[in-house]
Amino acid sequence: MFTSAVRPVLFRLGGGDAEKAHEFTLARLASLGAGPRSLLRSRYSVPAPVEAFGVRFPNPVGLAAGMDKNGVALPAWPALGFGFVEVGTVTARPQPGNDRPRLFRLRDSEAVINRMGFNNAGAEALAARLAALGPLDVPLGISLGKSKVTPLEEAVEDYLTSYRLLHPYADYIAVNVSSPNTPGLRALQDKSALGALLGALVGEKPVLVKIAPDLTEPAIAELLEVCTAYGAAGVIATNTTLARDGLAAADQPRAAEAGGLSGRPLTERAREVVSFVHRETGGRLPIIGVGGILEADDAARMFDAGAALVQLYTGFIYRGPGLVRAAAQAYTQLGEKARP
Repeated sequence: MFTSAVRPVLFRLGGGDAEKAHEFTLARLASLGAGPRSLLRSRYSVPAPVEAFGVRFPNPVGLAAGMDKNGVALPAWPALGFGFVEVGTVTARPQPGNDRPRLFRLRDSEAVINRMGFNNAGAEALAARLAALGPLDVPLGISLGKSKVTPLEEAVEDYLTSYRLLHPYADYIAVNVSSPNTPGLRALQDKSALGALLGALVGEKPVLVKIAPDLTEPAIAELLEVCTAYGAAGVIATNTTLARDGLAAADQPRAAEAGGLSGRPLTERAREVVSFVHRETGGRLPIIGVGGILEADDAARMFDAGAALVQLYTGFIYRGPGLVRAAAQAYTQLGEKARP
């Protein structure tokens, strides 16, 4: 029903403007009352409990950061079957992000290019919203990024400002040092910069590091050494890619758009990174696998590669809440196969 009836309507909104469809969807979800949410939950929720980095999840399928940056529709996401939600990426200072248009669908490739630039209302506004909302039904992750106006040498204090405001409301903190849309941000994946950042943030809540799929294996290995040395609770693999491999012919004209690519072209690379992290750490560092999950089998293979949890973003855009349910069911089926 979603792909045949709902998605075509959403994709036509605003003359095909992807960001307008995104804003419309968030507004509709934010307006859902308790009754509709209960009906949705009865259809899409799949109990498949799992524990990772000391947090208990009702199922291992989460909403990735970027979908609900400011947490405006938080009560709706568990009703759509998600076992956890990650809001943000949020920055210490409010910022409008990059100029529009900045979000593009590549339909034949089942992909998205975005150069949003951490558009958000700021950490203080998100903290106020979370305080008013109260606890969620599922664990909440909060993704932190660097404010664009903050110089790299002041990044630690910028992240700390957000952390101090928001960590009381988070079940885990995600440190986003891998978005391609904030100038210089990926330099924070370097050994010394990441060490300083983790040294300041690791403590009261589990802290996970979100990494880029464009890193080489030696660079990932060095990053993992830093994560282990400074007590990071896990890794989120991966963010969007600057590569343009795997695009359908009809989408090639979009390849020149600046920004990070997500969706089907990232499926294999994201899984490769998850597998490498799992092998490199001997399975000791929990992984949230994200990137190119558009089918239940994609989720199953991500779990097989070593992911403890998975997240959806582009797959949710193209497949809707049925994918959330199917991915959670894939996890339960893997568990059944593993039982004697």
